[in-house]
Amino acid sequence: MTTFKQVPLTCGGHTRPVVHLDFSDVTKDGYYLISACKDGKPMLRQGETGDWIGTFEGHKGAVWGVALTQNANLAASGAADFSAKLWDARYGEVVHTFDHEHIVKSVNFNADDTMLLTASNEKLIRVFDLNKPEAGALEKFTAHTNSIRHAVFLLNSRIVSVSDDLTMRVWDRNSGQEVQKVEFPTIPNSLELSRDGAILTVAYGTNVSFYSSDTMRKMREFSVPTKCFSASLAPSRANFVCGGEDLKVYKFDYNTGTELESNKGHFGPVHCVRWSPDGELYATSSEDGTKWRPTDITLPSKGIKSDSDKAFKIGYLVAALLLCCVSVTRPCVYELKGD
Repeated sequence: MTTFKQVPLTCGGHTRPVVHLDFSDVTKDGYYLISACKDGKPMLRQGETGDWIGTFEGHKGAVWGVALTQNANLAASGAADFSAKLWDARYGEVVHTFDHEHIVKSVNFNADDTMLLTASNEKLIRVFDLNKPEAGALEKFTAHTNSIRHAVFLLNSRIVSVSDDLTMRVWDRNSGQEVQKVEFPTIPNSLELSRDGAILTVAYGTNVSFYSSDTMRKMREFSVPTKCFSASLAPSRANFVCGGEDLKVYKFDYNTGTELESNKGHFGPVHCVRWSPDGELYATSSEDGTKWRPTDITLPSKGIKSDSDKAFKIGYLVAALLLCCVSVTRPCVYELKGD
């Protein structure tokens, strides 16, 4: 078995659990990663390396959801201070604050980055026009009977959301009505729309399900070894990653459901996993210390353990065989060298 020497490069980061992540698209300057944290300070990083770029300061409570526009010029965040904020990601300044009546759990930009939706513990979804943010919500959707966990824009003037009421619901923006509903036996913990907008990934219980975003037909469903809190489909659709209660991050073949690898990269539950837009890396977030391994290579059973208290890390494999591990308090970049 080939072994690897890992040389860490460290820098600073969050101070509380990291609960949500979002990547921008690939831009002329690369791509970017934003993180939501219970310390109330979303952070922007260079996506390929995890290098810190800036911290968005202004919330007065835990931040639960974040989003970046495709070009990473704008960012959005939803927080426990009953507000969502729109940020100029280039300068770290607040563009507008959208006041709510309860905790904002999810934020999302539409395909052309002209609209922002928010979902909250009010059981409401709101849509705002970013050209007129001061005008208030243009659209409101209500039918969930419990708090909404995540919501995203779909194509064809639709929105999809998952809730603690054990449902996934699709909303028609033209009529303002619920048009489809999928019921689950347990709470759907995460919701992700694929980069091409065609597939919805939902994690619930010990399952990861994939739905056509057009018809809401279930395309695949696989059982995983742990209660799953988050799942993400690779842009290539070759595989997906997930993580949850047992502290591990799993990688599976998307077509067969075959487990390809599992890495005990955290010492706390895995809150969020996300593939990068180029498919070269994925990011995971948790509450505690971290070790990590690259994809598609064999490593010795004994890994590297960080002494950080909170975790926000990226694992990836590129031609140069670089593994970037961004820990919340000790972000690391590892150079992998065969002995």
